[in-house]
Order: sequence, then structure tokens, then C-alpha cells
Amino acid sequence: MSTILLTGFAPFNQETINPSWEVVRRFDDQKIQASHTVKVAELACEFGTSITQLQQLLELHQPEFVICVGQAGGRPDLSIERVAINVDDARIPDNGGAQPIDQAIVEDGPAAYFSSLPIKAIVQALRTQGIPASVSQTAGTYVCNHIFYGLMHYADTHPGIKRAGFVHIPYLPDQACHHPGSASMSLETLESAFRLLLETCLLQNQDIRLSAGTIC
Repeated sequence: MSTILLTGFAPFNQETINPSWEVVRRFDDQKIQASHTVKVAELACEFGTSITQLQQLLELHQPEFVICVGQAGGRPDLSIERVAINVDDARIPDNGGAQPIDQAIVEDGPAAYFSSLPIKAIVQALRTQGIPASVSQTAGTYVCNHIFYGLMHYADTHPGIKRAGFVHIPYLPDQACHHPGSASMSLETLESAFRLLLETCLLQNQDIRLSAGTIC
């Protein structure tokens, strides 16, 4: 049986929970399509450390599919990330106190990597079930983009990983009530969304053509 690795992050920036870990942890050892077992892990919200942890998990589990998940407070939907860029530029310190500015994630690495998930098919599948979703053109320059780039750099040299990518999710309602005007999504909806997302990744051999770009 093949393995899917899902990762979330520890809370950061004075939050007491991180929705990425709260939803990911619900999938530990679950079966998807009777052919894949899910393994989960919580990553430190720290530059450098998170990539080291991820690489250890990849060596341990030898997954076929890998999806890293992170919190994007203020976004109203599941943001299926298209591209990771080779730069750390932190607006705030990470949980270890590091605040890199204009630093390459991998020296002499490519400027960017594209997700290998069927991102548009995922968006269509989620919307069909009434779950807000969109293709995102930026994963930011904080630890989420850092781990996304680190994942894709690893996958680029390890052909056993068939698909890999990153998904940003909104606040949970308990968090949003402390951020007036911010969107939120329930844990139950997020769980349904990720089950459908994983099933789509397994069933969709090629992505679909769907207009999902932005003007600016």
C-alpha cells in the first residue's frame, strides 16, 4: 500500500492553534481509495528546522504523494498554491526568533518550482461540492513558502514522489472571532475538503483546463 504524507504547522504569531494541524491530524492512518494510507506530522513554524523535519519524514515514509498545509489568516477559501519561490523574506520572526530577509532557500537553486498537484481539478472538485476554493499565485515569503519550496526541491531529485504541493487554509471560527472581519472555515468543512482533495489527486491523472488566473 502506498503512502500519502500530510503535514501541518504548529501555531505561530500568538495564535494558540493552527488550523493546518487541526485538520491534518484527523487523517492519521486513514485509508484513501483503499490503496493509500495517510501519515501525518506537525512541522515547526521555523525556517530551516521545518525543512529538516520534512526531509526526515520523507526518508522515513517514502510517500508517493505529499501535501503540506498552512494557515493563511484572512483568506476566504482553500488556496491551492501554484508556485513556490526561492526566497525567504519574513515580515515577522518565526517561532525560533529567526527573521531572514531576502535570503535564498536553496543557494543556486531554481528561482521557482511549480506544484505537481492537479490544482485546477482540485479547485473544480471542491467548488462542485460547495466548498470555496481557488488557485493561488503566491504562497508568500514566510515559512509556508519556505517548506513548499523545500518540498518541491526534494521531489525534483526523488522520482518516487509522484505529486507534491501546498495548500493554504483560512482561520477556524474560534480564531476568526479574534480577528474581526476575517473569513473562517469550520473544521468539519476542512476535513471534507481534504478528503475530496486527496481523492482527486489519486483519480486525476492530468490536470484540467480551467480559467483560474488573475489580472493583477
